[in-house]
Amino acid sequence: MSTSTEAVLPDKDTCLALYRQMLVIRRCEEQLARSYQAGLIPGACHTYVGEEAIATGVCAHLNDDDAVFSTHRGHGHALAKGVPPKELIAELFGKATGCSQGRGGSMHLFSPQVGMMGTSGIVGPCILQAAGAGYSFKLLGVPKVGVALFGDGAVANGAFHEGINLATNWQLPVLFVCENNLYATEVAFVDTTRNPQVANRAEAYGLPGIAVDGNDVAEVYSVAGEAITRARQGGGPTLIECKTYRTRPHAEGMRDGGYRSTEEIDEWKERDPIPAFARRLLDAGHARQEELDAITADVTALVAEALQFAHDSPWPDPATVADHVFSQRGGA
Repeated sequence: MSTSTEAVLPDKDTCLALYRQMLVIRRCEEQLARSYQAGLIPGACHTYVGEEAIATGVCAHLNDDDAVFSTHRGHGHALAKGVPPKELIAELFGKATGCSQGRGGSMHLFSPQVGMMGTSGIVGPCILQAAGAGYSFKLLGVPKVGVALFGDGAVANGAFHEGINLATNWQLPVLFVCENNLYATEVAFVDTTRNPQVANRAEAYGLPGIAVDGNDVAEVYSVAGEAITRARQGGGPTLIECKTYRTRPHAEGMRDGGYRSTEEIDEWKERDPIPAFARRLLDAGHARQEELDAITADVTALVAEALQFAHDSPWPDPATVADHVFSQRGGA
């Protein structure tokens, strides 16, 4: 296992693009939380607030034909992979214009055209799916990468061990990204294992394991970039543990505290990845305040337009209820 140090900032244009992507995720999630509270979302809503640096830093290196497999907390992954905000919000509203045509909601986001190959409320399958994608890419001889983004709770699942072992044994082009936000629903990671570190588990399987500050987008960008390049060149998989924190409840409508202290939440809010990156850009001369303000205004307008799009979009046609459903007719 290795632990990265503070990464050098990439060029100015890349930095501004990373900042904008994090802000798009944050503003969309804040709007979705308000929409849930207003009763506009007919289902669960797991927000990504506080973890934006991870999806942003990883997906910045991916192409549309790279495959990402995600979790129940997948809004940020979908947005960073290229799903437009209007399609995300419409999907959570259950509208026909959503990325899954209103059939999936928060936990079932699909957009194959940009390589977003699905989110799932089942813990761990994205690890196996990413390994499968990597196997396909290797058989086809194409320089594509499969990526699994999963939480610390998935580490105790058999899929974690099986997927990483297979990908390492066959040297598949896969990136395993553990978003260690310290809690699986409302159960602390430290209460479920004698080893609350994830990256050091890579040694037992024979692949690189790297622990990074998941709230530092420059660090995530740097480490993920090296791992993805290595995977494309035939160097096999990498396990990256991104240490982070969600500052909202596990899901909207659930309690925020009780299983964690308000002091802990406030402490992590002080480490918010977006203002921290903004300060670093200003200090390094990579951005002027007016440039960041312009990005904020642009993103605010984008999310407002996406919200209106979702409101104006039609409900799915009832006549399509059997579409995309497989059945076997006839008796035995």
